Amino acid sequence: MRKIIEQAVITLDGQVSSPQDWLANRWAGEFEQHSTELLFSVDALLYGRISYESHAEVWPAMEDAVGDYAIRMNAMPKFVASRTLTDVGWNATLLGDDAVAAVSELKAEPGGDVLKIGTSGTFSRSLLEHRLVDEYLFWLFPVIAGRGERLYDGVDTTELSLVDVKQLDNGIVGLTYVPSGRS
Repeated sequence: MRKIIEQAVITLDGQVSSPQDWLANRWAGEFEQHSTELLFSVDALLYGRISYESHAEVWPAMEDAVGDYAIRMNAMPKFVASRTLTDVGWNATLLGDDAVAAVSELKAEPGGDVLKIGTSGTFSRSLLEHRLVDEYLFWLFPVIAGRGERLYDGVDTTELSLVDVKQLDNGIVGLTYVPSGRS
């Protein structure tokens, strides 16, 4: 069975909605290395609509600037949860009307792990509520945003077990959790 890994970049005050304001100046070094290793360790990407649309707009033009990372991003199969999109490009497939059922089926298919990218709150909350995520990787940035969307607003309390911590040279901390009872 494939594993769903949800990766999120998040500020100290829990903000996820404007990483363009604080992620870029800390991308290099160990964070870039870990992000690259993770991207190359999975077979497919999972997106909500908003993250998909923003990534589909920029990544195809990034291959010359970013190299292998962008080439891998562009080449990988992508699965998109959306209630409004009717057509996708960028090597993507829509999950259909029942994204939860589609992700369950995706997990049951043969293949490598699937990385959930982006901080699509609605889709992330649905995956959490239906216990479809096997591993959460939160990259905690040493930034206080002061305002913005929080990733899991409105969900019931969910217990997680810490399985790994990575302290990076630029102040970012990687926290890896699994749902309690699955470690």
